[in-house]
Amino acid sequence: MKYRGKAIVVGDNVNTDEIIPAKYLVTTDPAELGEHCLEGMDPGMPARINEGDILIGGKNFGCGSSREHAPVAIKGKGIPCVIAAGFARIFYRNSINVGLPIFECPDAAKDAEAGDEIEVDPSKGKIENITKGKSYTVQPLPPFIQEIIEAGGLMNYIRRNRWLRATR
Repeated sequence: MKYRGKAIVVGDNVNTDEIIPAKYLVTTDPAELGEHCLEGMDPGMPARINEGDILIGGKNFGCGSSREHAPVAIKGKGIPCVIAAGFARIFYRNSINVGLPIFECPDAAKDAEAGDEIEVDPSKGKIENITKGKSYTVQPLPPFIQEIIEAGGLMNYIRRNRWLRATR
């Protein structure tokens, strides 16, 4: 599966409270959380994000608390993946756990500008900035991580594989 969309560019050290402010943590509904995605950075930001846009961050993206709500909000907004110069470790793991593919690529993050057309091929480890005619190589997601993403997250992956074992 490839992802293609317009770049939404944010800076360094975007924390989980900027991704989804704490006042919205009363729900786990992805669509409801998505309505407020990145509202902590700019109250008007959710209205400027369209389904399919690709989020581009700087260094230490997702720092702060360990809330899983942050990657859930990103997915709930319809953002198919995140590219950043670097990720906070707990955000990286939470993203995989909820089925949000993320890619660490400092050069792609540095070169991207808001509105650039971006295409990501996770199985090949390729990011293209179509607007600028530039390609970047990232480590492809390992097959088991791709399976978790394709299942929609770790819990779905476990349910699917538990069922498979039971039928063998």
